[in-house]
Amino acid sequence: MRDGIEEQVREKERAKLVYPFERRPEFGEAVDVAPGVKWLRMPLGGALAAINVWAIRESDGWAIVDTGISGAETRNAWRAAFNGPLEGRPVTRVFVTHMHPDHIGMAGYLTRKFAARLWITRLEFVTCRSLAADTGREAPQDALEFYRAAGWDEDALETYRAKFGGFGRGLYALPDSFQRLNDGDQVRIGDHLWRVVVGCGHSPEHASLHCPDLKLLISGDQVLPKISSNVSVFPTEPDADPLTDWLTSLAAIKARVPDDVLVLPAHNDPFHGLHARIDHLIGGHERGLGRLRALLAEEPKRVVDVFHVLFRRRIDSGLLGLATGESLAHLNCLIARGQAVRERDENGVDWYRATA
Repeated sequence: MRDGIEEQVREKERAKLVYPFERRPEFGEAVDVAPGVKWLRMPLGGALAAINVWAIRESDGWAIVDTGISGAETRNAWRAAFNGPLEGRPVTRVFVTHMHPDHIGMAGYLTRKFAARLWITRLEFVTCRSLAADTGREAPQDALEFYRAAGWDEDALETYRAKFGGFGRGLYALPDSFQRLNDGDQVRIGDHLWRVVVGCGHSPEHASLHCPDLKLLISGDQVLPKISSNVSVFPTEPDADPLTDWLTSLAAIKARVPDDVLVLPAHNDPFHGLHARIDHLIGGHERGLGRLRALLAEEPKRVVDVFHVLFRRRIDSGLLGLATGESLAHLNCLIARGQAVRERDENGVDWYRATA
């Protein structure tokens, strides 16, 4: 019964979104979404397949927003775009919404090729450099204890050891300097002012860009139309509460950005219906928190015991890390609300239970 009701809610919310474009650009092509603003896509592979990037016309070239992950396929797609819809004009600036490799991966390539400046928030830049420095490093003991506490077995921990330090492999060498974006900044890009709207939870200091004149919001990963952004707890900050940060950020975007914008997301298609989508995202996570608290009221659970109430798919070894991080974000949110407590047993495993 619960699944049927929730599916009805999802269908109702999806019906409130409008997708104005009939086709997506192929790699190397572009679709005009507004005067002077082009939609391009870069290959990712995997479940997401592609990331949307944006080119904004300036008098002497193009300002680029997000860049794709580093690799030969992405370089080829950029070359095709410059030889085609971008008309051989240079990159003037590179704006990056946040530090995940599919967004910042080719920033070093584009800034060096065109002697352009990277524009990004400070915390995203510093965090990215910190994570990139882990490349080739052995998995730290703190991280192993973190995942053991979540209930991972030795096979899962061994897989983590083997994969640790892979973040930097998706990055072209980062620029050594940047222009800082701050929440509330107004930046002239081309013929219009764009306002910086910073949110957190998915990443430390994610910058969306809102252009009131064009009624556009480049939302990055902060608001996506068909999937929910990953909001996770990581070993570097085990007691963090990123879900509260993300829900608060979504509410702030709804208050600051009008509902009449065309949302330009990093994944899936541009859409109208920002406020409805935000309501659905917040509501979905609140319902998940309610299911999780009800489960913890039955008997204490480890992190790996709660996946089934938060995710609608089977969690295999490839998804274990993401599922663990997201589940911890929900558990830490309940702890912050005073609705759950955590207790560690003699084997270093954490057990969570609902408060009375």
